[in-house]
Amino acid sequence: QVQLVESGGGSVQAGDSLRLSCTASGRTFSSLVMGWFRQAPGKEREFVAAISRGGGSTDYGDSVKGRFTISRDNSKNTMYLQMNSLKSEDTAVYYCEAGSRYGALVYRTPYDYWGQGTQVTVSS
Repeated sequence: QVQLVESGGGSVQAGDSLRLSCTASGRTFSSLVMGWFRQAPGKEREFVAAISRGGGSTDYGDSVKGRFTISRDNSKNTMYLQMNSLKSEDTAVYYCEAGSRYGALVYRTPYDYWGQGTQVTVSS
């Protein structure tokens, strides 16, 4: 079993930056593909970004490409999401997810484990 804990959410103004963190426990962190998803009220869950086990491969959703950067530090069992140039449409609960599936360096779905989420609110 993998436990995931997100942190770093908050309320900011449009154009500001935030960095989310996700700390994992219960399994060797470097064996997991990691991803960020988000869900806004009344909307479907949306893929944000994913990173491979070693950190060398990444994937981004179209709505965040060029503004968000995903990274990981396997020595700290932690993944990050640097969010720049935030927009009101980025407002959502952000979830950290972990996957154990092999066959692809990164993937968008499905993931095996997820955290409780952290709220990000961007005011225009």
